[in-house]
Amino acid sequence: MVKNEIRYKKRFEKYYDELKWLYTELYHNDSMFAELCENMKLFYDKRKEELKTIDHVREQEPDWYKSNEMLGMMFYIDNFAGNMKGVEEKLDYIEKCNINYIHLMPFLDTVEGRSDGGYAVADFRKVRSDLGTMEDLENLTTACHKKQINICMDFVMNHTSEDHEWAKKARQGDGEYMSRYFFFKDFEEPAQYERTVPQVFPTTAPGNFTWLPEAEHFVMTSFYPYQWDLNYRNPRVFNEMMYNFLFLANKGIDIIRIDAVPYIWKELNTPCRNLPQVHTIVRMMRIISEIVCPGILLLGEVVMEPEKVVPYFGTVEKPECHMLYNVTTMATTWHTVATRDVRLLKQQLDIVNQLPKEYVFLNYLRCHDDIGWGLDYSSLQREGMEERSHKYYLNEYFQGYAGDSNSRGELYNADPITGDARFCATTASMCGIEKAGFEQNEVAMQKAIQLDVMLHAYMFMQSGIPVIYSGDEVGQVNDYSYKQDPHKADDSRYIHRGKMDWKAAAQIDDKTTVSGNLFMRLDKLEKIRKSERAFVSNADTWTIETYEPSVLCIGRYYDGQKILGLFNFSEYDKTAWINETDGKYQDILSGKMMEAAGVDIPAYGFYWLKKEF
Repeated sequence: MVKNEIRYKKRFEKYYDELKWLYTELYHNDSMFAELCENMKLFYDKRKEELKTIDHVREQEPDWYKSNEMLGMMFYIDNFAGNMKGVEEKLDYIEKCNINYIHLMPFLDTVEGRSDGGYAVADFRKVRSDLGTMEDLENLTTACHKKQINICMDFVMNHTSEDHEWAKKARQGDGEYMSRYFFFKDFEEPAQYERTVPQVFPTTAPGNFTWLPEAEHFVMTSFYPYQWDLNYRNPRVFNEMMYNFLFLANKGIDIIRIDAVPYIWKELNTPCRNLPQVHTIVRMMRIISEIVCPGILLLGEVVMEPEKVVPYFGTVEKPECHMLYNVTTMATTWHTVATRDVRLLKQQLDIVNQLPKEYVFLNYLRCHDDIGWGLDYSSLQREGMEERSHKYYLNEYFQGYAGDSNSRGELYNADPITGDARFCATTASMCGIEKAGFEQNEVAMQKAIQLDVMLHAYMFMQSGIPVIYSGDEVGQVNDYSYKQDPHKADDSRYIHRGKMDWKAAAQIDDKTTVSGNLFMRLDKLEKIRKSERAFVSNADTWTIETYEPSVLCIGRYYDGQKILGLFNFSEYDKTAWINETDGKYQDILSGKMMEAAGVDIPAYGFYWLKKEF
């Protein structure tokens, strides 16, 4: 314990000057800074010894999360296993999936019907009653740590639910709590904001303000009317939210996902996105965690192109987030499936690959949210593709209406004026597994499974950490039952948030079933990835020209090992016209030795070719 106190003191002294400078520059309030420092020590004192031990181990190995053994899975607790105790009972299954990082989708207290999938938090220190208790959360994190599984949770810091204690008091006219949000007596100032602030949900929740008749005020609500934006210009808001952050960290959370990071700071006559003060706040969060709980990772949800999200990593000297999502590459991947043309994807990967290796992206084929077509339309325009018509084509394709598509899914937040819409479906349904199953077409089913496996193999080759949405490992298809739930019927995102199909999961050892076939093939890829050193997150990664529009080639190199990944995004056999002249390679999957030149690749096929130097 004495050693831990010494370690804390050293960390505090190391970061104190910078933290004070950042805090006082933003807030000019020494007494609130002193309070923050006092509470940081209190939360450190309450941190369990076993968590402090994990902190110390990770301090010695700061790149621990960049290992090729990292593989994530995300899921809603109730859909996956009913409640937290149920998740604990399913840890053996999670291990069998080769997963060592689970993202528990929002589980803090919220109000049914006004939750936005859990992103409208009513109490940051209470678990939703149907999911369990804080004690259950601690038991789960403890059980996970025994199995070397890391737990990620969402920290929704941009806003609270209108049912939060602060919001209730603010609604009653309490000035102290009104100052924690953005309240306006009339629409004069909100109208000024509306001129420069984009709408998040223009069709389902237009505008950025909500009128409260009982309070006779407008309140800022960037997302939904029941989600009130917090005012981080008030130091009390920052302090209290940091206390919530540390409280949750002390429950054994390893990775804290900061929701809607770019929105945190609001200023009149700006877009209220990506303002400099956001980076000050995130940097202070990083410092606070480095002092109190240095084993924690910060994952930023920043939905922009990779080159634009880079500032959220901070700098090598003054880092902010440890990891960010690779959103644009995900969307570009599905564009590639629909067009059978890898050029834009190659260009996107080249941008990511040129970034410093300290930057770690999370890669995924789908998540809990919709797919927005935020592509590089300036590049597509040079290829003759206009933004509006191409978005229309993509949505038509993935609904199964165009381009010889086998996909199935639904639109989300479609705007008839702009023609814009987002798309929702599971990976399996987008690959054709749903359609083939409905038609009982075995040939189509094998083709759909092959596409699904190829896309995962490609994702594993990207620079960063791969994350799977639960159910994808067994080919789970769309769940249309949400339409019968009045709380969900208007939100098509629930089509891919269905309950885990445990009947399919029970068949993972039977390769004659769809779930078994898919699971076994993904299992083999995952185990290869963990055994081959060139798959580490910070390996050199690049693309190679194949002179075939449908075939992508990715190279990886680390510590004398080179791996080439070749991926055919077409339903027809193709040839990759590469010509690597450094000798023969081994196809990792079959063990066969072959030349990495003029490689013939079957429809939706792929190769992982390895060479040791």
